[in-house]
Amino acid sequence: MPPHCDSMDGPVVTPARRALDEGNVSIVLPYVPAEGEAEVIAAFNRALPLHRTGNGAREVADLHFFETVVRVHRAGEGAPYTGLKPAGLSEGPIIPIADRAIETGSADELVDALTTLVRDEVTRRFADAMRKKKHEHGPVPEAREYVQAMLGLVVYSHKLYLAATSGPHDGEVHEHG
Repeated sequence: MPPHCDSMDGPVVTPARRALDEGNVSIVLPYVPAEGEAEVIAAFNRALPLHRTGNGAREVADLHFFETVVRVHRAGEGAPYTGLKPAGLSEGPIIPIADRAIETGSADELVDALTTLVRDEVTRRFADAMRKKKHEHGPVPEAREYVQAMLGLVVYSHKLYLAATSGPHDGEVHEHG
């Protein structure tokens, strides 16, 4: 997954920053699992007095709090914490569309984007497999190309099915970097 919840402008650090600015840890608690609340509250209570000073200690305290919140959030997803990522990194094309759907209250753009993507990719993989099917029983190199194309379609279809029927973090492999 592209940088998102572990970026400095992502959906976890943003409410963590707001919690410090408003002096209200409850703003960020929904982003961490219940079993991580105590750790986040303790980090908040250590960071808040320094956050209010406005000097160099504020930056260090804020960063430590953000790291704690993101680490606890990631643990709740069953994913490793690999550090905070800078703001402004590419999230890929779908995350901004999904975010817009939530903001606007309409899933139409997201459904259209995903439907088009899946249709185009399945069509491409299917056409490739069908083009190579005539070599199914031919010379080994050509037969191998068919098998790779056929399995590429089948495995891709299965992974789509698994993704569509799983929970938000079931078996998710996070690739942050």
